[in-house]
Amino acid sequence: MLSRDHVLALMRERVHHPAAIRELLQVLKIPREERVTFKRHIKSLVGSGDLIQIRDHRFGLPEKMDLYVGRLQTHSAGYGFVAPERPLESGGDIYISGPLMNEAMHGDRVVVRVERIKEGGRAEGRIIRILERANQWIVGRYDRDENGMGYVVPFDRRVLMDIFIPPGQEGGADPGLMVSVELTRWPTSTRGAIGRVAEVLGHIDAPGVDTEIIIRKWGIPDAHSDESVAEAIRLGATVADRDIRSRTDFRDVPTVTIDGEHARDFDDAITLDKLPNGNFRLGVHIADVSHYVQEGSALDREAYDRGTSVYFPERAVHMFPSELATGLCSLNPHVDRLVQSCLMEVDRRGQVVRYEFHDGVINSDERMTYTAVNGILTDGDPQLMKQYARLVPMFEMMRELFQILHDARRRRGSIDFDLNEAEVVIDEGGVIEAIIALERNVAHRLIEEFMLLANETVASYLESQEAPSLYRVHEEPDILKVEKFEEFVSGFGLSLGAPMNALRPRHFQKLLERIHGKPEEKPIAFLMLRTMQKARYAPENLGHFGLAAPSYTHFTSPIRRYPDLVVHRALRAVRHGLLTDEVKDEWTEELPEVARHTSEMERRADDAERELLQWKKVKFMADKVGDEFEGSVTGVAAFGLFIELIEHFVEGLVHVSTMADDYYRFIESAHMLAGENTRKVYRLGDKVKVQVIRVNMEQRQVDLGLVEILERVREGDRGPRRSRATPKQEKRRKQRPGRRERHRTKTKGRR
Repeated sequence: MLSRDHVLALMRERVHHPAAIRELLQVLKIPREERVTFKRHIKSLVGSGDLIQIRDHRFGLPEKMDLYVGRLQTHSAGYGFVAPERPLESGGDIYISGPLMNEAMHGDRVVVRVERIKEGGRAEGRIIRILERANQWIVGRYDRDENGMGYVVPFDRRVLMDIFIPPGQEGGADPGLMVSVELTRWPTSTRGAIGRVAEVLGHIDAPGVDTEIIIRKWGIPDAHSDESVAEAIRLGATVADRDIRSRTDFRDVPTVTIDGEHARDFDDAITLDKLPNGNFRLGVHIADVSHYVQEGSALDREAYDRGTSVYFPERAVHMFPSELATGLCSLNPHVDRLVQSCLMEVDRRGQVVRYEFHDGVINSDERMTYTAVNGILTDGDPQLMKQYARLVPMFEMMRELFQILHDARRRRGSIDFDLNEAEVVIDEGGVIEAIIALERNVAHRLIEEFMLLANETVASYLESQEAPSLYRVHEEPDILKVEKFEEFVSGFGLSLGAPMNALRPRHFQKLLERIHGKPEEKPIAFLMLRTMQKARYAPENLGHFGLAAPSYTHFTSPIRRYPDLVVHRALRAVRHGLLTDEVKDEWTEELPEVARHTSEMERRADDAERELLQWKKVKFMADKVGDEFEGSVTGVAAFGLFIELIEHFVEGLVHVSTMADDYYRFIESAHMLAGENTRKVYRLGDKVKVQVIRVNMEQRQVDLGLVEILERVREGDRGPRRSRATPKQEKRRKQRPGRRERHRTKTKGRR
């Protein structure tokens, strides 16, 4: 039977020019009984951008026509870039000028023709087709013009056009209120986009409205469908006796969950004991979501669309309805819960010498928090020690095993970025009261270590069984980025200590160990992180560079990540002999798209969480204009310095226009701005004193100034008036006088 991938392979192998359907059927010798399927696959390949339909209903391969498929990322200044799904030979994105966007909007999946490669290798192109619209819904501010006509100004400044709202489609919105708009007509070359107000969110400064705006801006589904909620309710609130039968019973084994104070969905629980041979037996028990959520069900379809849960400062948007996420599937204390269990025997060197998997049932003894476990292990808090006396030996054994596993991972070269993260303290009105350093204590670290081990063990097993599944992959860093990183660290007298083509994770880890506790640690660690590729999901095992792991997957969070649910299904299918050739073929065909989609949904969630946090930080700084703070340089660009305030973990921009004591040149390789005359240098990682000049709520940005420069400028020492840079000599044709000049000439003649 013809598959979609088979059709594409045949096209690449046998068809050497764009061809119509009739010719394709003949050239590829498609049997009559397969022709309906073949046409369906052609339509699907056009929809995904793997084939392009051109004039006269002919179909061709985009790579043969200098065509690329990708997502358009626009800039508020009116231009955009397309990140091609098939990489350019020269690398990078394709620049699209405003007039060549062909009415595409930010986020649309488009087909681009590359029209020229500029000096330096930058590709420029034109959008020739829109494959998939990203902005069916837009959030923005409703207003009316002087004629009373309604329109919506998009909150996302990358959406470059206002949305016209016809009379009667205002949905009760008053001017100035934030609304959600459904687009009813897409923009064309002759008219703008048209929409209707579907929901009035309220005033932008009202409590909770910022979260609602971000949810809608990023297109994150909030409320669950009636169908999926009904399915969840039908599953009940307690584990049925029939579901426990034939499962391994762990209910008499001391079991705990360890999570944050505000967590309500508990995916994982831990058991641990020592064997007579001195080895550890670690049990990682994960909520058995796949037992309840069947493939193709409403719950499954909706979870796939969402891809992941999203966690905002004030609330979470769960992948599953609360009846499952915080109810039947959550490993709540003192109730029976179904799990998939990974039991591992670990020796004193941190090696898994034996493992087994079970469909299990547990009854968690305690819902522990990171703070409480840390209080026991680090502080020896007498009250906590007494309250959890029967579990204290288990926690101490966890710490012992954690140290063994951590040392083993460090020996193999796993890279640990120990960078401070910020945690916001929010009042009942959703306003940030304080921003503090997120403490990553021993409890966080030991749970992380146990989850890593379970994920690696499951990945190795699935790979050994040749089971189609999803892997969490992290590819080797781009060699050009590594060369730039090596050039930067050489300025500190440091090096990765290996040729570019022979770098391994341990070279990066050893460099981090050498700089630990030194002033240059933070900038080098930040830049190293930016040098790395982004981890993603893939249907093939490509290894995990950062962890120095040959096999890795995500198994431990099926309540909040869809890929983990896929892995659970694969694991159960292998263990129960359900992985038939037919199932294998079906999964093999589906998993590439599942990997792409879930990776994209993960990025969407990360971006949404980051944007709301940044917005709240900007609001927090609104009453601090004129205040001075210590900060460190976290980024350097031609237009200025990005500074993170040490006290509040808020990032702001020192625009180069405020650095008026000199002409500052951007030295990209050194991540530095250097003054031409003063020889003053500002580089990545430098500690500086800044003043809050402005808090721009429109752009959600904090504008800063360097105190030492501001003081010099105020005192009148503005530095040199002329740059010593040699201006470019350009040949210019003699221009025709402008309108004002022509008017003056005419006036002179009249006089």
